[in-house]
Amino acid sequence: MARPLIGVSTYLEPGARWGVWELEAALLPVGYPRLVQASGGLAAMLPPDDPAHAAEAVARLDGLVIAGGPDVDPVHYGAERSPRCGPPAPRRDAWELALIHAAMAAGTPLLGICRGMQLLNVAAGGTLVQHLDGHAETVGVFGEHPVKPVPGTRYAALVPEETTVPTFHHQAVDRLGADLIPSAHAADGTVEAVEPPPSRGWVLGVQWHPEMAQDLRVMQGLIEAASGAAH
Repeated sequence: MARPLIGVSTYLEPGARWGVWELEAALLPVGYPRLVQASGGLAAMLPPDDPAHAAEAVARLDGLVIAGGPDVDPVHYGAERSPRCGPPAPRRDAWELALIHAAMAAGTPLLGICRGMQLLNVAAGGTLVQHLDGHAETVGVFGEHPVKPVPGTRYAALVPEETTVPTFHHQAVDRLGADLIPSAHAADGTVEAVEPPPSRGWVLGVQWHPEMAQDLRVMQGLIEAASGAAH
């Protein structure tokens, strides 16, 4: 059976450096494609593009990952910007929101990671906490904490036990979007995973960074779902 093609959204950075070059670049930490590959998929980078092309891009994929990255602009959930909110990434926000809507409309399996989970919530009409202490202790260093699954959810079917996960975020879900339910929590009550009812297809958002760990089960769930629709 052909391995499913999994698109992964990327950063767009104005001054990336490598070798003798310093240029605008589409970037993706290597943990994302490695996680896709280790779980049985083929990885394709999806740099920011015209949102009008999102449905066309999704139609060529078997599954979609919205990767972690900068804070979501509060304008997308009708809130004033907090001083603790990071600088906006308008091209990435617009592109990834369009990808999420296209994937949901097409029934394409979708996994949101960190920022990707937050965008999934915003796309469903939810809001975010613009600053949260205790989930990103040291700048540039992933921390870890336990997350507990909610019984009966898709996430709990993949990972039924409490696990310790790599984490780095200072924003989180506040009001849940329409049709989304929490499927995992941190010890402090922070929503750590969200998903819609099974009738909406295979969709899951996780607040942590599975690409920084050895546990493949979340990505394998996406790959299994995507394998049924492989082109």
